Amino acid sequence: MLHTVPALAAPLAELAAEVRPGARITHFADESLLQDTIAGDGPPPHVLRRLVAYAMYAKESGAGTLLVTCSSIGEAAEQARPLAELPILRIDEPMAEEAVRAGDRIGVLATLATTLGPTTRLVRRAATRSEVSREIVPHLCDGAFEALRGGDPARHDALVLEGFGRLARQVDVVVLAQASMARIVTEAGGGVPVLSSPRSGVAQLA
Repeated sequence: MLHTVPALAAPLAELAAEVRPGARITHFADESLLQDTIAGDGPPPHVLRRLVAYAMYAKESGAGTLLVTCSSIGEAAEQARPLAELPILRIDEPMAEEAVRAGDRIGVLATLATTLGPTTRLVRRAATRSEVSREIVPHLCDGAFEALRGGDPARHDALVLEGFGRLARQVDVVVLAQASMARIVTEAGGGVPVLSSPRSGVAQLA
């Protein structure tokens, strides 16, 4: 697993133990991949090169798969696939496929602009593959990521829930673009399905 948010390692390892008992999980954590992507308003070329390098390290460590858990670098992960010697999975791909099946109007909720665009495009490509027409409604929770990074998870959650409330009134299903947002799912009401990436994304390992 390649993380740009180190705190995701423990909960995702727990999920992996459920869906793939006995598997040996090796974690790479590199916050600079996300920091450089934010600074560049998208993954710069060296992020792609380092993703390929992490895939090489994973193979040398005995891994059969590299799971990229950061949606902001998901498109770089896809670009790295033909350059790598083992499968590279995006944690959010199964979520996008599920969203396309869940409704005609799909809301995408994010706390980072560098995640909102890639996730929106991911859902759009999933709709194209399924040969269906879907309307995608993106919403950015301004200030939420900064609050979380600044040590104020309560403000992060409040801003995400506020954004969710606005979005839920407009769509059939809401997609949470970042794995770090998944913990607010149980608090989110509104009468629409809410999809997050961790469980379905890790389930690919089975």
